[in-house]
Amino acid sequence: MVPSAVSLRASRQELLERTDLHGDGFCRALARATDTWLSGLLNHATDGDLRGLGLVAVGGYGRGELCPGSDLDVVLVHERRRDIGVVADAVWYPVWDEGVRLDHSVRRPGEVLEVAAADLRAQLGWLDGRLVAGDAELVTPLVAKALDLWRAQAGKWLPVLAEQVDERHRAHGDVAFLLEPDLKESHGGLRDIHVVTAAARAVPAVADEVDLASLDGPRQVLTAARVELHRNTGRATDRLLLQEQDQVAAALDYADADALMAAISEAGRTIAWVADDVWRRRSLWATSRSNRRRRRAGRRSGVEGKVAPGDVSRPIEPGVALTGDDGGAEQGEMVVVGTDAAVDRDPALPLRIAAVAAERGLPIARASLDILAERTPAPPTPWPPDMRNTLVRVLATGAPAIAALESLDQRGLLVRLIPEWAAVRNRPQRNSFHRFTVDRHLLETAAEAATLAPSVSRPDLLLVGALLHDIGKGFPGDHTDAGVEIVGDLGLRLGFDRDDVDILVSLVRNHLLLSELATRRDLDDPATVAAVVAAVGDRARLELLAALTEADSRATGPAAWGSWKAGLVADLVRRSDARLSGRTTPVRSSLVTDRHRGFMEQVQKLGRSIVTANGPKVTVVAKDRPGLLAAVAGVFALHGLDVRSADVTGERDFAVELFDVEPSRRRWPDWELVADEIDAALRGTLPLDERLTQQANAYAGERRVTSPHPIATAVTIVDGASEASTVIEIRAADSVGLLYRVTAMFFALDLDVVAARVSTFGHEVVDAFYVRDRSNGRKVGDPERIKRIEDGARAAIKADAKGR
Repeated sequence: MVPSAVSLRASRQELLERTDLHGDGFCRALARATDTWLSGLLNHATDGDLRGLGLVAVGGYGRGELCPGSDLDVVLVHERRRDIGVVADAVWYPVWDEGVRLDHSVRRPGEVLEVAAADLRAQLGWLDGRLVAGDAELVTPLVAKALDLWRAQAGKWLPVLAEQVDERHRAHGDVAFLLEPDLKESHGGLRDIHVVTAAARAVPAVADEVDLASLDGPRQVLTAARVELHRNTGRATDRLLLQEQDQVAAALDYADADALMAAISEAGRTIAWVADDVWRRRSLWATSRSNRRRRRAGRRSGVEGKVAPGDVSRPIEPGVALTGDDGGAEQGEMVVVGTDAAVDRDPALPLRIAAVAAERGLPIARASLDILAERTPAPPTPWPPDMRNTLVRVLATGAPAIAALESLDQRGLLVRLIPEWAAVRNRPQRNSFHRFTVDRHLLETAAEAATLAPSVSRPDLLLVGALLHDIGKGFPGDHTDAGVEIVGDLGLRLGFDRDDVDILVSLVRNHLLLSELATRRDLDDPATVAAVVAAVGDRARLELLAALTEADSRATGPAAWGSWKAGLVADLVRRSDARLSGRTTPVRSSLVTDRHRGFMEQVQKLGRSIVTANGPKVTVVAKDRPGLLAAVAGVFALHGLDVRSADVTGERDFAVELFDVEPSRRRWPDWELVADEIDAALRGTLPLDERLTQQANAYAGERRVTSPHPIATAVTIVDGASEASTVIEIRAADSVGLLYRVTAMFFALDLDVVAARVSTFGHEVVDAFYVRDRSNGRKVGDPERIKRIEDGARAAIKADAKGR
């Protein structure tokens, strides 16, 4: 007998080229082709004598879940075969020659069980053991014994497995809420299905209590996406990056990438929901058969979800009770619908149950959620005060509110309470600036706001405003305009009076105001504070808006709130508060310090520029001359420094430029060399344009795409932003050399940059420049001149794009 003439590589490639084959269909087809090929190798190696020999697929291959980039996990089991070394080589070497990653071992049956008893990974793999070729009488009993061993050692391995699950979730985040989830390892990913199934096989009580059947549909969604991800990238990668989402969506016939990611989010939510339920029910691992029979009797009698007969319950408040051992979630304690609950007449009951769950850090019983979903009426219009206050009570718990409200959302109760929630549920934001889907971002913002609530006079308005500030993202048009309209109506339905609704609407309308003005405007310009005062109107609203700004930024992601931005926002709030209270507006201390003046003396004495750095904060002191900012920006770009913010000031004949930078190459440059190159660029001996183009070509593949769509370029002259300067705001894709080319354009048009704000938001930049006519130091007012500035900025952006 000879192996098949068709190589495994060829069979795999043939399957990859079949555009009609997706998901489970592809995985099964590849597993069958692999079975056939390996069977041929084993038969050829043994001349068909397979007695006492079995090739066993374990893990994903054993389940028939072979994605294009999956490893082959196999064990060659033998008993009394003297030729086992020769046979093993005859199987392993052809696999390696095919370029397939192989996880392999050769074991006697006793060794298989011995290794499984000591190695959790090996034990889990054998739960899916499947004979590929060989002696079934040898392998079939071995697979059964491996399962018996797993059940016998459940007390040893399940706690270890639970710890590994927790660690993996912390490392990889959530499939449901991340914009670039790991389809396998993230919370709610494929790995969770496998470990939950393993737990159920170890402890039958798990299968009695948890809806494992609900996992199959989500598994198919994630598997289909994983297959196409491997197919599209040609790599065994499981993180679905933004740049891959459009292609995967098209291959699977989704309307667009948003539809794909919404489906993945929903699948991840369901998987996480079931998996979390399993690990919360650890007390079931020791539950007696009589208790399980009692629970089943409760389900048949229709009372489960309230307190089943024989359970110990502790009423907490009207309609809410605790059941299980009094020792927290790990001891099986849960929040349930109390026996006194009038579910059909109590629309606030889900919120009261969520409040108790959040305050005590307990899960809500799944059967209770089912009862609430089936019987809770829609809320009245408007909500009564106690119902609205209960919503605030839930939100005030902070981070624990996320899990409690997510539980309600799993059964459609959050949408029943707030129908507009349906439009943002699972909605991706699809840029790397945001970590989460819109709905999760709203919950995270409310949780962050809860930590700030003690600092404001109306915590209720802050918490509800945080929950609703981005609700417009689920509707057509500008999300702020849509949110203003929605919250104007929704606030009244929630039972707030018109004055409070007006404040909520103001928070939604202005939720980006402080961040944008603080990072894009000159705080010393009176027009900046005037804009804030005109928008908020009074100190109470400013207080709320400042807290919402911080909560929103912290919930967005690490790039959205750092010490630089926090300081700018705090400064802007202090100035605005002083104006609103009639006090003298505090003047920011001069950016020029005595230390800078010392540098000026050195520049004068040495005849060269000085560059110093303290971590990411870089100071450039030089003789003030036209084109200095452009030269600095160009040299920074040559050294792989991404500018995050810039302040331009000066004194006498010297310029002081202060930057926050980030090294894109993960190393800091030689700052003396940077200073020398700045001076060389100003002398014209360093050809910045040429060098930046060469660098862009050299590093073209290093910058990962962080948005699936091209960034719309915008050049805006911001009317009224300053009385003394023309403010030009530029929005474009982030790239090496952009700041240099834009500032060089200003120099070419005889403009001085007197202040600049450079802000990076994931994949795009929004830069604001305060410029004046170099000839007279005044604001540019001539319409034709302004038109030339706009055209020049667009040309600079276009040139930058060509250089990438």
